[in-house]
Amino acid sequence: MLKDFKPVLGILLRFVIIYLVLLFAYQFFLNSFKGEGLDPYSRMIAEQVRKIQNAVGFSTQLYDDIPGEQVWFYVKEKYVTRMVEGCNAVSVIILFLAFIFAFYKGFKTFLFVAAGFILLYVMNLLRIVGLNIVTRDYPAYSKMSHDYLFPAVIYGTVVILWLVWIKFFALKK
Repeated sequence: MLKDFKPVLGILLRFVIIYLVLLFAYQFFLNSFKGEGLDPYSRMIAEQVRKIQNAVGFSTQLYDDIPGEQVWFYVKEKYVTRMVEGCNAVSVIILFLAFIFAFYKGFKTFLFVAAGFILLYVMNLLRIVGLNIVTRDYPAYSKMSHDYLFPAVIYGTVVILWLVWIKFFALKK
């Protein structure tokens, strides 16, 4: 009976191992910047969001809050949101990577992971830009956008990538 479940258990075990290794590696990375403010990766994302917002006419500055380990977005002369470590989508990307590598299919796995990472990275930048604009110009929709709309966008992108991977790559002979 267990023989029938061996492929599924193998995929599940690979997923859990990859997920935990990546999660612990990321936590190690974060711990190495404890007390220095926002980690460099999250800070880089905040800088890129600032550049995008400035380019589209939403004058934006960043203000560091070292003790709070966050960066505030100052958009059109108003503090609108703050960037914390959880906004960088690394946890979502780790989940994506673990799933794709659990269904490893050779070199094309690395190509798909690279394309998926870039897509998720860009979607996350646009998600933060969108949240800043909504919070600045339509504050009544801020909570709904932060809690439901924009998470649906980023997680929806992950689910679509998973479905594409399974349908067009992982299950192909």
